[in-house]
Amino acid sequence: MNPETKPHRAGFVSIIGKPNVGKSTLMNALVGERLSIVTSKAQTTRHRILGILNGEDFQLIYSDTPGIIQPKYELHNAMMSFVYSSLEDADVVLFVTDIYEKHDEEPVVERLRKMVDTPIILLVNKIDQANQEEVESKLAYWREQLPNAAEVLPISALNAFGTEGVLAMVLERLPIHPGYYSKDELTDKPERFFAAEMVREKIFKLYKKEIPYSCEVVIEEFKEEETIIRIRGIIYVERNSQKGIIIGQGGVALKKVGTWAREEMEKFFQKKVFLELYVKVNENWRTDPKALSRFGYQ
Repeated sequence: MNPETKPHRAGFVSIIGKPNVGKSTLMNALVGERLSIVTSKAQTTRHRILGILNGEDFQLIYSDTPGIIQPKYELHNAMMSFVYSSLEDADVVLFVTDIYEKHDEEPVVERLRKMVDTPIILLVNKIDQANQEEVESKLAYWREQLPNAAEVLPISALNAFGTEGVLAMVLERLPIHPGYYSKDELTDKPERFFAAEMVREKIFKLYKKEIPYSCEVVIEEFKEEETIIRIRGIIYVERNSQKGIIIGQGGVALKKVGTWAREEMEKFFQKKVFLELYVKVNENWRTDPKALSRFGYQ
């Protein structure tokens, strides 16, 4: 068939799964751009992030969502609402697990079993960390757990093994539809969102224990000039003691966060960046509906 007369396919592909199974790594591999922050700590993705992959005759809108958890406070409830809303409008679901995970008797698996009208592609990630027998056993386990899955596939998102096959399987299941976004768009998020995420990623990499989970980053100023982008960001924490830890003795820790984030931003935006970071206390923001609304969670 002539490419000019080939029907155009477009749709929403929801990537869901538990924390740390490789959802963000997978989306970055599928889109070909680093849109979602990737760290070894769980629960780093807090928002629903759309990554748009365009071709001549298709538009795939990937939705990377927070890891599935049992909510403990308001922030968690907001994060889980992003997961479930992504299932409601999905044309295809990519359910990502890994070679170690089991999900028996969990609400999300029950929900997926009932989704008979939406194609589900189940991806067993991190197979580079297992032998062939373990991989086959895990695939058989999931075929039994989720019999309505259209496909159950082994992949390694980190090594881009099996991800090309995923793209083909998703495309053939997308509805015939014009694109939802302009063909030159990569994501639905503004540039300042990614600037904030880059700062937050460096906090996750530099600090330990509860500190990264208690932080939220807001970009108050994003001015793009001809040769430089000037960015001012606020790191919010829940307690004064955390503020001291983020800043560090003589401001050394905060300076390191700023340097790492600035270097990342310059690669992402392809332009010189001047970055200023400040730290403020917003007590117990993770349980405060007003603060969560202000930070974009509601």
